[in-house]
Amino acid sequence: MERRTFLKSAAATAATASSVGMGLVRPALAQDAASFPPDFLWGCSTSSYQIEGAVTVDGRGPSVWDSFSHTPGKVVNGDTGDVACDHYHRYLEDVALMARAGMRGYRFSVAWPRVLPQGVGPVNARGLDFYDRLTDALLARGIQPWACLYHWDLPQALQDKGGWTNRAIADWFAEYALIVAGRLGDRVNHWAMLNEPSVVAFFGHGVGAHAPGLTGRETCIAALHHQNLAQGRALQALRASARKGWQLGTVLTLQPVHPAAGPESERESSEAAARLWDALWNRSCIDPLLKGGYPVALEADFEAVVKPGDLAVMKQPINFLGLNYYSPMYQRRDPGGLFGTNFGGPPEGTPRTGMEWPIQPDGLLHQLRELRDRYGNPPVYVTENGAAFYDWVGPEGKAEDAERIRFIRDHLLAGHAAIKDGVNLKGWFVWTLLDNFEWAEGYHRRFGLVAVDRETMKRTPKASYHWFADTIRRNAVAAL
Repeated sequence: MERRTFLKSAAATAATASSVGMGLVRPALAQDAASFPPDFLWGCSTSSYQIEGAVTVDGRGPSVWDSFSHTPGKVVNGDTGDVACDHYHRYLEDVALMARAGMRGYRFSVAWPRVLPQGVGPVNARGLDFYDRLTDALLARGIQPWACLYHWDLPQALQDKGGWTNRAIADWFAEYALIVAGRLGDRVNHWAMLNEPSVVAFFGHGVGAHAPGLTGRETCIAALHHQNLAQGRALQALRASARKGWQLGTVLTLQPVHPAAGPESERESSEAAARLWDALWNRSCIDPLLKGGYPVALEADFEAVVKPGDLAVMKQPINFLGLNYYSPMYQRRDPGGLFGTNFGGPPEGTPRTGMEWPIQPDGLLHQLRELRDRYGNPPVYVTENGAAFYDWVGPEGKAEDAERIRFIRDHLLAGHAAIKDGVNLKGWFVWTLLDNFEWAEGYHRRFGLVAVDRETMKRTPKASYHWFADTIRRNAVAAL
């Protein structure tokens, strides 16, 4: 991730923000408004380390992100998740914000070290008690709890045993999954196994930009394979003990990969780099799950870690697929890159978010159509979509974020077009409810619909929160 200062013109977006009216005015929808199916599920997603805080409260053990964020130089401004958004103590306030917006689904992650401080062994009942309270609070407000079992905060005790590079983690994860589901499964019906295994593998175990900060091609491949294996084992274990109504799935980041912009002389090498990166980033996660094998381009890499029977374990039926989408990716040939490729730029003039990610909603439409055509059209939910921008306080003291509104609106329109094309898109979870700890970027990258004061923890809904609430009430998006 590039750490660049994102500059924006408030004047260019103020008019759009003002037209939202902070949810106070609801003009009639245009005749070409994009209406969603009556049972379309609207919600938001978060993750435990990014919002919970309370890292030493009620018996929680340390995670790899506690260790990584406390290592000087690893996170912008030396930020940590020690307090984050203090969701552990303020969850009722946050659930009320979801309910006020009309959200009917909430994808949260369970912190493995809060449930099993050592990763295995004795269960920390007080840790599970928190998710009990959260689940009950959601249900009381009519919000479906969607539990994700792993969103990057591996117990440090397991990392000390090799973490995702240790094949034994597949069994550790399956055991953990059964423990959590055994406690919450009488009320939680939707279970996602992992969140974005490719990010964990590449950024955490390949280039060292995320926890646990490991580097190397072999380490990256091992972490990717063992996540796939753990996911398969957990799906098998939960299905074998499934209560009636359980819906099992996982969450992947899937992004179209294009050749980087550059001179024509580099076109062929950039196209090859894009194909290879697509094999690693996308196919190495979804192909084992839905097709039972790794992409041919990387078979030699995976031969070192795949054992007999692994592919059968990894290929599992799922009830839903969570899709996280922010942008397409651009690759160029780089002999010094971990896989002989590296990140490049999009075509000149492509708008970007505050993370410097290209804004291209048609990439989402492409990805959804591919799920329809290449992977059997599984029930899919967009489980993350949102953007970091520079938010500002308007003349009336309100949090204005018109760029975020436009970003979400344009991607919703792409999702609506996909539904019209026969894609089995069932719901939308915006990323994210609160401005939170954005991993290696700390707190200066803000994705939330709700601002969080870092000193007081006061929550202030932004214009995008009110716009999204209005979209949910209408179950439609104006096709401007």
